[in-house]
Amino acid sequence: MQLSQLKCAVCRSGTPTVSHEDQLVLMQEIPAWEPIIVAGMQQLQRQYKFKNFNLALEFTNRLGAIAELEDHHPAILTEWGSVTVNWWTHTINGLHHNDFIMAAKTDSLIE
Repeated sequence: MQLSQLKCAVCRSGTPTVSHEDQLVLMQEIPAWEPIIVAGMQQLQRQYKFKNFNLALEFTNRLGAIAELEDHHPAILTEWGSVTVNWWTHTINGLHHNDFIMAAKTDSLIE
């Protein structure tokens, strides 16, 4: 099953982060995303381009609705012509399988 069709699982403190090997496999489904380190935490980041602010804002609002449904929320920077999205799991200070699911769901908003 594709990542975008999966549901987020409950993640509790103490749950391990995704292993490097699993991350390499999961990244194959979301190749446009970049693993980055922010404040010592690994995150997934992608920037989406739009023709204007209204389209960027519309995308942001659709993403917000999906985040609420899954109860997993990203950092979103909405600017004229672009939206930058970062996914990571605050509870474990790093990447969980949920972050890869949500990155794939985010991509599905523009496909």
